[in-house]
Amino acid sequence: MTTQAERESHQFQAEVVQLLDLMINSLYSNKEIFLRELISNGSDAIDRLRFAAFSEPSLAPADGEKLQIRVAFDKAARTITVSDNGIGMSRDEVIEQIGTIAKSGTREFLRSLSGDQRKDAALIGQFGVGFYSAFVVADRVTLVTRKAGLDADQAVRWESDGKGAYSVENIQRDGRGTDVTLHLRAGEDDLLHGYRLKSIIQKYSDHISLPIVMPAGDGAGREGPEGDGDGGEQTVNQGSALWARSKSDLSEQDYQDFYKHVAGDFAAPLAYLHAVIEGTYEYTLLLFIPSRAPFDLWLPDARRGVKLHVRRVFIMEDTGQLMPVYLRFIRGVIDSADLPLNVSRELLQSSRVVDSIRSSAVKRILKLLRDLASDEPAKYAAFWKEFGSVLKEGVAEDYANRAEIAKLLRFRSTRSAGDEPDVSLDDYVGRMKEGQEKIYYLLAPTPAAAASSPLLETYRKQGVEVLLFGEAVDHWVASSLQDFDGKRLVSAGQEVPDFGDEAGEKDEEAAKEAAAGFAGLTGKLKEALGGKVHEVRVSSRLTTSPACIVPDEPEIGLSLMRRISGSGLPDQPVLEINPGHPLIARLNASADDPHLGEWAEVLYSQAVLTLGAQIEDPAVFVSQLNDLLVALAGEG
Repeated sequence: MTTQAERESHQFQAEVVQLLDLMINSLYSNKEIFLRELISNGSDAIDRLRFAAFSEPSLAPADGEKLQIRVAFDKAARTITVSDNGIGMSRDEVIEQIGTIAKSGTREFLRSLSGDQRKDAALIGQFGVGFYSAFVVADRVTLVTRKAGLDADQAVRWESDGKGAYSVENIQRDGRGTDVTLHLRAGEDDLLHGYRLKSIIQKYSDHISLPIVMPAGDGAGREGPEGDGDGGEQTVNQGSALWARSKSDLSEQDYQDFYKHVAGDFAAPLAYLHAVIEGTYEYTLLLFIPSRAPFDLWLPDARRGVKLHVRRVFIMEDTGQLMPVYLRFIRGVIDSADLPLNVSRELLQSSRVVDSIRSSAVKRILKLLRDLASDEPAKYAAFWKEFGSVLKEGVAEDYANRAEIAKLLRFRSTRSAGDEPDVSLDDYVGRMKEGQEKIYYLLAPTPAAAASSPLLETYRKQGVEVLLFGEAVDHWVASSLQDFDGKRLVSAGQEVPDFGDEAGEKDEEAAKEAAAGFAGLTGKLKEALGGKVHEVRVSSRLTTSPACIVPDEPEIGLSLMRRISGSGLPDQPVLEINPGHPLIARLNASADDPHLGEWAEVLYSQAVLTLGAQIEDPAVFVSQLNDLLVALAGEG
């Protein structure tokens, strides 16, 4: 009956409508997952109840009450009901959590789905909204829930046919928890059998640490003593924390199924580690590296994937204490035997136990990645493609493990071509030229801009490999990683390679002569450009381009200066000209060229563009270039 409010009708949020369409029309071949998702939600609700009871003891289950998930079916009514006696929801929570998707980035993610992507069942777990998978097999879903601590008349009934609207009303309910009833679509009657539901549960949810019970009979129960349930019910899952079981008792499939549960992913993990640590502190790690990045990896409020348990009891999801930000893609469980059950986030921040667990977990994950890179390079290449940019953050964030992280880094270089894998710093050092004592890199806005930069011309001429830093995060790498294996990292934008040989001495002498011979031209160009450049000078780094821009300040990366100044250029840009280029030679020979001012502007704008920055007025640049072309045509 309705008590506090009459039945109200609401429209789903637009993103929910899109998601329902995805569930109903694109994921039919994977319809079994609805049961996994609903059981997972029930498990989370019970975990939240346990956690809430630490701060509000009145919410704790009564003595003798079993926390469990119940799956039942009614052949006559053609329904399946999944129930839990967890924390439940209030009316406002039902509307907020089921009527909307309160997760930033979901709108853009859904808009990006098309074609084969819409058939990918792995998308369900990307949002943590698996409740909607019920509509894969049901044409109507009813949810009845009562939040722990609220009165019986504060229970809520929610119902929808998944076509854009839902109703909600207050009703009477005895006891907290949630019942989700699925009214099956035509043709889904094969699900109305105990053995069928049991097989799905054991396939996807056997590792759930809570009992999953079904009515006895119809082949639904687990055989043996564990099957003796109350009221004719039998347990159908093993009901034990998988991470607490011996590794020798677990199969690869067990690990994969558990990963899919904790990560909400359909793809198998790329790698995992399962370790039981005994000593000063006792804890268990079961951590996974996903095979692909979640859609919210770069969002500020992205969920963390590691859950903290204390003596197998779920306490909380990681908020930054268990895993550093640069390993935010890790999924899994950390179970401690030393922390109190009523541990708070404040206590975690100052806990020696947590510091020890975090340090150990990070080192073991880095070792796992090192082994992957060494023993399974193809797998590591797949990892790097998905998470390499995130791992790079660790160079600046994690000083203690910086050397270890540096060995895991991969970059494109001037020797990269086609589908060749990115190179490691070890690779680079191993093939350095004789006499080379530095590791050269070039910062640019994009990998393409780095690869085509005129600043690389002299390096290519001398056969010196340069690492291409073309991602936004690379300025952190450049400013934080000063050396590797005793070799200093140097920006190719500030230094020209010199190995102290005879060829280098000749080049130096030629550069001095060119500087003297072009002194007049450099002065005129600087005057024509006004305050746009700090200096104009002859370059010893260019071989084919007429000009380039470099910073005047040594040891400061261009990318870092872009971040500081916001202009896209160094604070004190220097225009370098190539004395061997025909255009520069022509300008130097024409002491009174009436178009010198226009040439100066065009050379400057070209150099800005090749740097990867933007010119102030593209239309003026085009006009100047066209005028010069007309003038040249007239001279011809």
